[in-house]
Amino acid sequence: MTEDRGPEPRFDAVIHAPVRLRICGLLRRVDEIDFAIIRDTLEISDASLSKHLRALSDEGYVSTKKTTSLSRGDSRLVTWVELTRVGRDAFDSHIAELGLIAHGRPEQSTARQSLSTRLPHFGPTPEFG
Repeated sequence: MTEDRGPEPRFDAVIHAPVRLRICGLLRRVDEIDFAIIRDTLEISDASLSKHLRALSDEGYVSTKKTTSLSRGDSRLVTWVELTRVGRDAFDSHIAELGLIAHGRPEQSTARQSLSTRLPHFGPTPEFG
């Protein structure tokens, strides 16, 4: 039996852009969400959100669909946005990589300990009397 260690850490430059990272963070917690809710939550313009969603969509990370709103009297459509399976995997991998960047990889902490035992100590020296 193999142990599930979670997603393979992988930095993703497309997701890493601050607004796209926040979009993916919002979408990761829900099945789908209304475009207007994302826009209002992130306090960005329609144009800016559309641009970032296009970048994520071009990578296959998000999908959108338009539906009529039952609560509106007009014929305007509501745009629903969802994170695809590929997008969820990419986001989870990116977050795992950020965790390793922030907290270090296990082999890095061992290497740091090994290096610190070989380097001279430049701190305060004890008084010799």
